[in-house]
Amino acid sequence: MDKTFAHRRREVIEEMPFIAEFKSRWPALFKVPEINAEFTRITTVPLLSTFMSSLDQYSDQLMKILRKKGGETAQRITAALSAISQAFNVMEAEELERMDLGVYKIIHEGAQPDDSLEDVGIIIERCTVLQDLHDVASGCALLFGLIYCLNLSYPKPRRYTFEFFQKVLMGLEDKKLSNKIQVLKNKLCQKETQ
Repeated sequence: MDKTFAHRRREVIEEMPFIAEFKSRWPALFKVPEINAEFTRITTVPLLSTFMSSLDQYSDQLMKILRKKGGETAQRITAALSAISQAFNVMEAEELERMDLGVYKIIHEGAQPDDSLEDVGIIIERCTVLQDLHDVASGCALLFGLIYCLNLSYPKPRRYTFEFFQKVLMGLEDKKLSNKIQVLKNKLCQKETQ
């Protein structure tokens, strides 16, 4: 994959092919080690190790900050955190097929919060590009990596999430933060020093 990097990169940037078509031409790129390697070729930063170590570093403080939010934001965050902690996000197969970009998880019917997931995967342009991942955090990291590798734009409803991944967790272009992310980063760094 190192030898074909320039050719593949030119194709991604100039032609912007459909994901299903691109996956059929470059199937190795849609494997965990190659996503990590491609991301490192583009940014010189290792994807999974950096993402996971930063997530470990910030997760406790981030959860505290999110739980302190008030108003409608607090209600949305509380609902999301509750769903995550209970691991009972239910999505019908038809909804999954209409998903343009995201990480999905499949749980056994009647599963308990500490039960293992049946599957975790990534969908881009309604095409399952990766499956059988270990956990949702890895799915998020690999989705972020694929967005970089495939030169995709961040989806508008999740742009701040991906900006947080990019600029805070991964430390890429971290001098150009939006106001929301700058405030969050300041709060995270404040908590770290205390």
